[in-house]
Amino acid sequence: MEQVPNIAMFLHESRPNFPAAFSRYLVPIVVRYLTDPNNQVRKTSQAALLVLLEQGLISKTDMETKVCPVLLDLTEPSSDDDYKIEAVAIVCKVVTMLSKDTVEHLLLPRFCDLCSDARLFQVRKVCAANFGEFCSIVGQEATEKLLMPKFFDLCSDSLWGIRKACAECFMMVSNSTSPEVRRAKLSPLFISLISDQSRWVRQAAFQSLGRFISTFANPSSTGLHFREDGALLEVPRCTSDSDCSLNSLNCSDISGCHTERTIAHTPPNQDGRATPSPEHVSTADSEEMHNFDDNHTSVHRVMHEGFTHTIPNRNNSPMTTNNSKNTKEMEQTDENFNSFHYWRSPLPDISGELEMLSCHTTEEKKEKEAPEDNCPDSMSSPGQTTSDQIQKVLDCLQPHMDDPDVQAQVQVLSAALKAAQLDSPGDDSMTETQEMEPESNTDSPVVEETSVEVQSESEDSLTEEEETLETPSTSESCPVQEQGDEETQTEPLEDQEESPPNSPVLESELIESVEEEGKEDSANSPLSDDKPKIQNVIPQQLLDQYLSMTDPARAQTVDTEIAKHCAFSLPGVALTLGRQNWHCLKDTYETLATDVQWKVRRTLAFSIHELAVILGDQLTAADLVPIFNGFLKDLDEVRIGVLKHLYDFLKLLHADKRREYLYQLQEFMVTDNSRNWRFRYELAEQLILIIELYSHYDVYDYLRQIALTLCSDKVSEVRWISYKLVVEILQKLYACGADDLGLNFINELTVRFCHCPKWVGRQAFAFICQAVVEEDCMPMEQFSQHLLPSLLSLSSDPVANVRVLVAKALRQSVMEKAYFKEPGCTYSDELEETVMALQSDKDRDVRFFASLDPNKGLMDTAPLI
Repeated sequence: MEQVPNIAMFLHESRPNFPAAFSRYLVPIVVRYLTDPNNQVRKTSQAALLVLLEQGLISKTDMETKVCPVLLDLTEPSSDDDYKIEAVAIVCKVVTMLSKDTVEHLLLPRFCDLCSDARLFQVRKVCAANFGEFCSIVGQEATEKLLMPKFFDLCSDSLWGIRKACAECFMMVSNSTSPEVRRAKLSPLFISLISDQSRWVRQAAFQSLGRFISTFANPSSTGLHFREDGALLEVPRCTSDSDCSLNSLNCSDISGCHTERTIAHTPPNQDGRATPSPEHVSTADSEEMHNFDDNHTSVHRVMHEGFTHTIPNRNNSPMTTNNSKNTKEMEQTDENFNSFHYWRSPLPDISGELEMLSCHTTEEKKEKEAPEDNCPDSMSSPGQTTSDQIQKVLDCLQPHMDDPDVQAQVQVLSAALKAAQLDSPGDDSMTETQEMEPESNTDSPVVEETSVEVQSESEDSLTEEEETLETPSTSESCPVQEQGDEETQTEPLEDQEESPPNSPVLESELIESVEEEGKEDSANSPLSDDKPKIQNVIPQQLLDQYLSMTDPARAQTVDTEIAKHCAFSLPGVALTLGRQNWHCLKDTYETLATDVQWKVRRTLAFSIHELAVILGDQLTAADLVPIFNGFLKDLDEVRIGVLKHLYDFLKLLHADKRREYLYQLQEFMVTDNSRNWRFRYELAEQLILIIELYSHYDVYDYLRQIALTLCSDKVSEVRWISYKLVVEILQKLYACGADDLGLNFINELTVRFCHCPKWVGRQAFAFICQAVVEEDCMPMEQFSQHLLPSLLSLSSDPVANVRVLVAKALRQSVMEKAYFKEPGCTYSDELEETVMALQSDKDRDVRFFASLDPNKGLMDTAPLI
């Protein structure tokens, strides 16, 4: 059996000669020995089967007709216990290498039965440990229909080892379910595991907590997504509303309304990044804002997947639609919709138009006050109207009380209803007068929330525009502000009734406004540290449990490494919550950054660049840069995490902030242990990347000295990577047109290396010259004038290793350039003579490289160095 994989590989490579030998002879042997009475033979057969599957040598037909039937027989309830336990393990390993159809039709029913095996706990434990793989293979529908009940049973098993295995695979199970099931069913189940009576179950649950929270992440709300190579990038946004399709809905009306509203491309800053600002936003529709007729304005709000789109209706006829019909159409058109890949277009900044419209509306209202005073009984009091609107929303939400998010909204609205009934008309009128004042201070980082008071129709349209048309520039300028309630904080209400055209307050707006009334104090100071750690992206209990992982008591009662697990998963939690909820994690991050265990700080140091991408430039400058500076002065074990991603972090900073670190790069040359040469090697690699972030003057003044110091390092690996750094610096200088600085640097290299008393320095000069030619760092005319004479002088160096690199540089690089092949080239004759002399050198390695045809495969000369 040990030889079967090798024989199978030979037959596969010689398939024309043995077309059916493997399927006819070897597969039956493997299957037969799966039931061998000897334990060692069975183990070897199982290992051979896995190898054959990994190599893709067993066909689907053989798996379905020969292998799977035997595995199913071995997992029968009447099967021998030892055989059964081994067969379950091999089934769980095989499932990851089979197709979805094969698993669903052959193995899934038996796996569900095995999860409920009441006699052998080992079988249930193996099923629990591999539950996530089955879920990921069979997909969401089969997981929720068949596997979820079994998973609930396993999570409440009497044996702690099975519950622990469930906690460890919780993330994979969550990834295979819908957001509704994840929030309503899996979250309470996970809370029960976190509060389990067994310490080992609690420990596994806390280790998986951050990963489970990360499954709630939605790029449509966070604005970030992962590329195939793992890089975290911003979701591409459309530059025009007319270019974006709203979730496969009929958007002809929307595109017709916004064809003139476009956002111009923002010119990059000095640091090469584009930051949106109101100056670059086109306001071609400013005249349209003033042409709105109050009597002909209606707002149609489409809510789906937590997104709210405002659609102005320009027609005189009001919009009356059947909500249930719309819901059915939306479900039909969105069968293939994946919210994970969806993002809406950025909305333009219309703050100036809103101010003018608000002023215009205020003047109109003052003109109407006189007739309203004459007829005080003609309309009900504002407090009564507010109560009616809240009651109407409560009635609409009653059919959906099974949704936990709807229950939370009903609780909020019930409290608001009681408060509205107690409000006096005098207070309401005073509040209404205050709200009508336009916001004149545009520099204020706080966007005032609109109240629920009854206003005229024109004020309704203004309120709706204020709440929904928040621009990316506003979001960037106030990153901690609880922005975009439609995106992250209010859950979708599929069956919500549409507001009639003349409704003074929209129902969804009413919900948002009432929820914000309790936050007015904190909203006045968005940067306040006392801001409550409340959000609606994930269940609050999960966040509270995650924040408690930094509690010293947890280390005593759960796991001494719990703080490290918290630090490890913090970027994922931050990505899920979004930068608008960073205030929930800020204190926890600062606590972890000052943890006494260096392993915790090291974990944060390795991920701080990813967190900077998630938070954006403003929050990074305010909250991460001080912690980053602290890591720079920490132990080498922590500093290496910062150093490995130094370029990734610096490129996210503004140019002026980034330039401050030029003075601190020299500090990386000092390490706690001088033998830690890999630290200096990593520094050289990062400097090669960092060069592009700074001007050629900064590179010459700061990075050049560090590069020359690294070129003199005691460790050969550090020196050779530093030579590449020198070449990059030289290329930067000439690419920026700083020929005088480049010439000074060349003279310095010639003195330091070409005339070096040690042969390694002279060898380095030959390597640098070859790299300069291959990378086209400078014009060949200047190379032949400033570097080539010194290179040719090394052809008679007494050390053979120097002459080897000179021969390689001349034969493979310099002489292949078209400049030196021209008839009128000054150095062509001298080059030929030098190469001829090297071809007759006394050292055979020198002769070999001087005679080697450059078109042939180049030999690596690292062993000769």
